[in-house]
Amino acid sequence: MRIGFDAKRLFNNFTGLGNYSRFIVNALNEYHPENNYTLYTPRVKTNPDTEYFLNNSGIIIKSPEGLQKKFGSIWRSYSLGNVAGKDGVNLFHGLSNELPLTKPKGIKTVVTIHDVIFKRYPEFYKPIDRVIYDWKFKKACENADQIIAVSQQTANDVIEFLKADPSKVQTLYQGCHPMFKISYSREQVHLIKQKYGLPDEFILNVGTIESRKNTLIILKALAIIKERIQLVIVGRPTAYKDELTKFITENKLTDQVIFIPHAEFTDLPLIYQAANAFAYPSFFEGFGIPIVEAIASGIPVITSTGSCFSEAGGPDCWYVNPSQPEELAAAIQKVFINDEEVRQRVERSQQYIKRFEPKVIADNLTTIYKSLS
Repeated sequence: MRIGFDAKRLFNNFTGLGNYSRFIVNALNEYHPENNYTLYTPRVKTNPDTEYFLNNSGIIIKSPEGLQKKFGSIWRSYSLGNVAGKDGVNLFHGLSNELPLTKPKGIKTVVTIHDVIFKRYPEFYKPIDRVIYDWKFKKACENADQIIAVSQQTANDVIEFLKADPSKVQTLYQGCHPMFKISYSREQVHLIKQKYGLPDEFILNVGTIESRKNTLIILKALAIIKERIQLVIVGRPTAYKDELTKFITENKLTDQVIFIPHAEFTDLPLIYQAANAFAYPSFFEGFGIPIVEAIASGIPVITSTGSCFSEAGGPDCWYVNPSQPEELAAAIQKVFINDEEVRQRVERSQQYIKRFEPKVIADNLTTIYKSLS
């Protein structure tokens, strides 16, 4: 089977959607080399994360040529289906919520929808973005032969908010990069602490610093706890950081909070392993891949009730109401005083996330592809 992918995010995004795209294509290429894979992208960024694809002779990469180079987004949205058809592609997979508007006969299409938070929590998005997302997502769901949701929560939302045909929607979880499962030496962890100025003990939070991620509640929890527990926040800042900074100053938490606006992706597993616990009190996510990364790294997770968080974390994470800092404070204190309980929870959680292994996901996705052929 010849399979084409919308690989714009794979080559140009180095966070969530890009990580998902690279994970999927990497897993398929490793465990199902019997297929031919073509990556379509308006442009290619050379990066350590993209080297595997650029240097792999078994993967074809195609970008617009000639005058079309100047109009990469138009090529991607309007011409790509016809381009894939001329290339003999049997199935086209939109990895990041979209499909080309052109769909030649004979090509089956699959789209992955990561979340529809813009419908459930519109206050977190600009009005123009909501209009664009609504149109693109609905159009993709209408045109797709199969819709993949990255969690059951997202599957439910796709049916409820996008009015997708339930018979076309299937849940297929995502996994994290294999490097999060590597056990690094104490010396390597020590060096990463030196590189980023990390304290000996700390709670970690990873993700874009925006209101939906609800980082403020961690600060409120720290203000409740008598012990001076350190917090390290890794993520790109937005205007929401000003609200956090104000709270930190007013509550005299300056010496307890470290911001890392950018960490190299290859350093993240070491930063996780340097932490005592991972706090992820987001209000809502499509899946919550940092939860899986933290569990794979061997640290306990405190996250929110509701949404998809229990799907990502399983029964052995600590779950708290994301609007109750007292609950979060109590959970943070527990991870520092009960080593045996933490160890057992982490071990059980690591068994749970085996369902997100690359081979499991690649096999399930290939089964979906074959069902459409």
